[in-house]
Amino acid sequence: MTLRTRLRHPEGHAAQRAGWLRAAVLGSNDGLVSTSSLVVGVAASGASGGAILTAGIAGLTAGALSMAVGEYVSVSAQADVERADRALEQAELEATPAAEFAELTGIYERRGLPRDLAEQVATALTEHDALAAHLRDELGHNEINRARPLQACAASAGSFTAGALVPFAGLAAPAGWPRIVGVVAVTVVGLAVAGALSARTAGTPLGRPTLRVVLGGCAAMAATALVGLLSGTATG
Repeated sequence: MTLRTRLRHPEGHAAQRAGWLRAAVLGSNDGLVSTSSLVVGVAASGASGGAILTAGIAGLTAGALSMAVGEYVSVSAQADVERADRALEQAELEATPAAEFAELTGIYERRGLPRDLAEQVATALTEHDALAAHLRDELGHNEINRARPLQACAASAGSFTAGALVPFAGLAAPAGWPRIVGVVAVTVVGLAVAGALSARTAGTPLGRPTLRVVLGGCAAMAATALVGLLSGTATG
């Protein structure tokens, strides 16, 4: 493959999807686990079908909104830090350009470049865009991992809703333990699919991420089922 061909077909690294992928994986997993656990816990307490459905819908709505707000607030805080760093770096470049140039040169030296070459690189990058060079090489800011609050908010809320809808399929089973088993069964399938999709999207092997997601979800459902059963026994 020639260099021109490689440039025409850039590699698709998983790091480019890291921002929204983290929010989407967290949202779908949380939607599956929290909603199914809530439904299983309420069902185990002996509640009516209407109460179980109401609890599930309330959990879905509250969870999706909570995830959206939480992601937006947390990622916005990251964006605020990035803007503050940018303003501070710009001020330092204007106040002490020589010191900033020496700092940039030292960064390249520590990465293995000889002193002369490090100065040449620092000179070229400073002339091209001094602020971008410092943000990237001094602070680690880049376009790939830049904070995007709205993207994280939408990915988290959408994936939570998609995940939270899965356990409702199990409510079609007859009341009692068959309904609980139905919710658990569809949730386990959903967790396996979510784990496999996240692993595939991230470019990693399927086994360990999928198993991790399934086992964590099952543990959560078991715990809430026990709490619901004890609550139903105590209040029955």
